Amino acid sequence: MRIIVCIKQVPDTTEVRIDPRTGTLIRTGVPSIINPEDLHALEAALAIKDQQGAEVIALSMGPPQAQDALLEALAMGVDRAILLSDRNFAGADTAATSYTLARAIKKIGSFDLVLTGRQAIDGDTAQVGPQLAELLDIPQVTYVQQLSLAPDGTCRLQRALENGYEVVETRLPALFTVVKELNTPRYPSIRGIVRACRQGVTAWTSADIAAVAALTGLNGSPTRVRRTFIPEHKKSCTILNSSPQESCRTLLQHLKERRILKFEQL
Repeated sequence: MRIIVCIKQVPDTTEVRIDPRTGTLIRTGVPSIINPEDLHALEAALAIKDQQGAEVIALSMGPPQAQDALLEALAMGVDRAILLSDRNFAGADTAATSYTLARAIKKIGSFDLVLTGRQAIDGDTAQVGPQLAELLDIPQVTYVQQLSLAPDGTCRLQRALENGYEVVETRLPALFTVVKELNTPRYPSIRGIVRACRQGVTAWTSADIAAVAALTGLNGSPTRVRRTFIPEHKKSCTILNSSPQESCRTLLQHLKERRILKFEQL
């Protein structure tokens, strides 16, 4: 069995700031991490490898520094890591990203399962997985929170819904997008870290995957982001640091002025 896991290196959104003048992300000094839900996709693939044997390949598209995410995947236990990095890939939206990943998967060759996280925290579109499945012409199941493989190649899945869950069965090859409820990702081992550093990451360019330039990067992206902005704060908070009695009087006066509470109600 061969499993391909598509992962993405993203900025740690807990540390991201936006330039109020330009409306763009300030990435300087912001650490990068593996997209959290992609870690659950990696763990799902590695669990299958542990249980019944499989070759697990981690695949990512991004700048050269994205190899750090792939090295972490290698340290977790994947067998191979491939980085798609080329100036032609810059500025890609989800359509161009899906096309590029599909070209790489076709170069890899036969596969049984493609796994991705539900969505990336830097875009929250949840579009790449479904689009990739369409380009590969394989079945897809999204929002997977339970997964079991039968010996005959049938997969029984539980996918999360807004008010419950749905049980689905499909056969391989297929693509699944997973959610965090599926599992708890493992930590890289010391031995895995050493192996990852020795093995390294394979880098492919646009030429390596025979990609059409007009379908990659900004040229292949029909989506245009018009503006990024910080929502205006329309509410304020007043902290009362005086004595309890004085704070109560101040609060009651405030409620009276706002006509929220009348003193006769007390």
